[in-house]
Amino acid sequence: MKNLIAELLVKLAEKEAESKELVAQVEALEIVVTALVRKLDSQQFQEMTQSITSALETASHTPAVSPEDTTLLENYIQRLLLHPRQ
Repeated sequence: MKNLIAELLVKLAEKEAESKELVAQVEALEIVVTALVRKLDSQQFQEMTQSITSALETASHTPAVSPEDTTLLENYIQRLLLHPRQ
């Protein structure tokens, strides 16, 4: 029983480490995207947002993508574009 608990604790620690790595990757990407978005002029920004909107529209009509996932993705994209990190 002790071995089982120890093994579960090791697996839990591995999952936590993987989770921290994913969070760091997402935060790094958010910083890079924010920096890139800030360098765009208004015309480029408008074209990019239209392209993203079109891609989301296409993805939302795909049966493999749930409406909840689409909404979640749209919310994060809006946060990145309209309220980037400071």
